[in-house]
Amino acid sequence: MLVLFETAAGYAIFKVLDEKKLLEVDSLWKEFETPEKANKIVKLKHFEKFQDTTEALAASTALVEGKIGKNLKKILKTIVAKDAHEQLAVADAKLGGVIKDKLNLSCIHSPMVTELMRGIRSQMEGLITGLPSREMAAMCLGLAHSLSRYKLKFSPDKVDTMIVQAISLLDDLDKELNNYIMRCREWYGWHFPELGKIITDNLTYCKCVKQIGDRRNFSSSDMSDVLPEEIEEEVKAAAEISMGTEVSEEDISNIQHLCDQVIEISDYRAQLYDYLKNRMMAIAPNLTVMVGELVGARLIAHAGSLLNLAKHPASTVQILGAEKALFRALKTKRDTPKFGLIYHASIVGQTTAKNKGKISRMLAAKTALTIRYDALGESTSAEMGAENRLKVETRLRHLEEKGIRRISGTGKAMARADKYQHKSEVKTYDPSGESTLPLVPKKRKIEVGEEEETETETPVKAKKAKVVEIK
Repeated sequence: MLVLFETAAGYAIFKVLDEKKLLEVDSLWKEFETPEKANKIVKLKHFEKFQDTTEALAASTALVEGKIGKNLKKILKTIVAKDAHEQLAVADAKLGGVIKDKLNLSCIHSPMVTELMRGIRSQMEGLITGLPSREMAAMCLGLAHSLSRYKLKFSPDKVDTMIVQAISLLDDLDKELNNYIMRCREWYGWHFPELGKIITDNLTYCKCVKQIGDRRNFSSSDMSDVLPEEIEEEVKAAAEISMGTEVSEEDISNIQHLCDQVIEISDYRAQLYDYLKNRMMAIAPNLTVMVGELVGARLIAHAGSLLNLAKHPASTVQILGAEKALFRALKTKRDTPKFGLIYHASIVGQTTAKNKGKISRMLAAKTALTIRYDALGESTSAEMGAENRLKVETRLRHLEEKGIRRISGTGKAMARADKYQHKSEVKTYDPSGESTLPLVPKKRKIEVGEEEETETETPVKAKKAKVVEIK
């Protein structure tokens, strides 16, 4: 019997010396306790070493998929075919079937073969000569890394770490830009305060300040490349009657340096946004179609990676980013939040206030599906994301139309406004409103009249004079 044994370093063909001992499967491990005992059971007949890691990876992937590689086919034809009458023990039954079909060699796979492979693996250093243990360990490690990359379909375009760093940098740039622009407007506002009210766009404001400098230069300068004609005339008119203070040339130069920084950071931010958009479409196209590149990137950054985000259920995706509000609500036994980062998606933004919770829940459910498809699927198309977005938008339209349907009746007919008809009412003048005396009810008047009559009928008793005797 011959044994086909695969290692990270190459293929080995062993010859079984004593087949009778293989019949005792339960006690076979005792025959491989030492290298000396192992050499009495099997003997190395041929060893074909791999040239590099690429060749080892190709051979390993072929074995994993149950195929015969070129090197293995060559070995089986040259070495094993000579002893075609003997059986070939293989570790994989599927591989044995392929070898039998293509090379017409008798293959065997059984629990006895499994125990034999385990014994050979335990004494591999003693059985395969000329292969140091350190070199064997390095080959195993290299092949393991290469095989895992192949298994995961590793590609540099699928690295989501770049998205996490890019969205964090984008947020930092926005904060810095806000600080710089606020400082620039406040600083130059001492010299020309009216300009800030006329030009509302921050980047245009900085370009004007950089190009003109002192406000006295506005009247003699052409700003048609920066401002529209109407606003340019308004700025020139305001510059002539400005209430701002006079500043030195050194102050103006420092303000212009700050404007240069704002313009450079704005240009870099636009470039970074385009990079983030392209990277999101490469890594998570369906997620990008569902919620947009910024919200999708923030979800990935919050979870740590796309794979971690794919492990979250839809309920977690819905409130991702609102953890503080969630735990505060649980602690105080109040209503839990309905949305987190997903609130900034365009679909949720165009929903009415009462339907935001329903739409965010449905959007989170569909988003969770697209995340898993992007993280674990092999397709790079965005068709699934487009289909799910269409379903959410259909549901949104249904909810919006439901709000304007009739409450009574069948509920299918749309609400109609009744035709307006003017109804005039003729009102007569009530003179009782002029009286300032308090009104007494009729019942009260009758009671008062009866009391007066009884008072008149009752006779008045004369009081006796008290006589005081003086001694």
